[in-house]
Amino acid sequence: MSQPTPQPGIMDIALYQSGASKIDGVSDAVKLSANENPFGPSPAAISAFETASRELHRYPSTDHADLRAALGEVHGLEPDRIICGVGSDEVLQMIASAYAGPGDEVILTEHGFSLYPILARMVGATPLTVPEAERVVDVDAILGALTDRTRIVFIANPANPTGTMLGGNEMKRLAAGLPDHVVLVHDGAYAECEEGFDGGASLADAHANVIMTRTFSKIYGLGGLRIGWGYAQHDIIDVLNRVRQPFNLSNAQLAAAEAAVRDADYTAWCRAENTRLRAWLRAELAACDVPTDKSHTNFLLARFADRAEAEACDAFLKARGLIVRGVAGYGLPNALRITVGDEPSCRRLIEAMQAFKAGQA
Repeated sequence: MSQPTPQPGIMDIALYQSGASKIDGVSDAVKLSANENPFGPSPAAISAFETASRELHRYPSTDHADLRAALGEVHGLEPDRIICGVGSDEVLQMIASAYAGPGDEVILTEHGFSLYPILARMVGATPLTVPEAERVVDVDAILGALTDRTRIVFIANPANPTGTMLGGNEMKRLAAGLPDHVVLVHDGAYAECEEGFDGGASLADAHANVIMTRTFSKIYGLGGLRIGWGYAQHDIIDVLNRVRQPFNLSNAQLAAAEAAVRDADYTAWCRAENTRLRAWLRAELAACDVPTDKSHTNFLLARFADRAEAEACDAFLKARGLIVRGVAGYGLPNALRITVGDEPSCRRLIEAMQAFKAGQA
């Protein structure tokens, strides 16, 4: 019997693997695998969500005007150049759908976010991976890979899973070096972890082919609600709104996100705690002879001698009730990605790492 045939490229997609969330037989497991905010969302966001839950029978707005106004006010952006989505993932999907297709190429980097090649194949385009330089995006490698088939360049900055960050001058050089028909996506999911960083907004102001994407899943602690947004010049936003689902965000999502972005004091406190604990965790890992790159995110990429040691450490940590993320699928088989948790979680992680290393000696 014949069966429906999917579009070319669909069956080449490797299923996305999220971070593990539990360990069989362990009741007090500490999840450090998904880069979640260990302190949860702002109390104001929780209150707004609870209030909105009383009107679940009402359709939400289709224009997200209140949330876009709040984002514009807090970040100093034009609200009518903002688009909202079901996580930044949906905004990224809109971009791929609108600007790439069969016969086109989409550039991503060696250790880039694993969703990017999925999105390319989803629309029938060819993902083209370029090398990084010691786990940092290499602008020259990207520019050297451009062809007349290139349509999109995906950059996560700060990057996942490496935590590294490309400086402003290099990002400007990349944007300036791209042809006008190539869309540069500056994925700023972790932008709020770096104090004073605009997440790519100034690039979007300066170039008609740049879009910045952001999320409420990280520092705002709303990963369970799936809320994201993008910022670009009017022409790109107009295009994306034509492929956006009209009721893609619920009233509860919109209310919680608006309250979260307006609670600047809580966001600043989360950033300060993440910065403090990240520095402590990095120093303690170094003392365990586990190197990490300087991170601009809410996680660290811990590197080991080889894949065998990384896998052994992962198993050892799991046995101690600690869940981290193996990143062999990102081309980093000798590394583990460790979320910066709260202080008790960080201390528990280091105690386990010290025990692991002592056993290795």
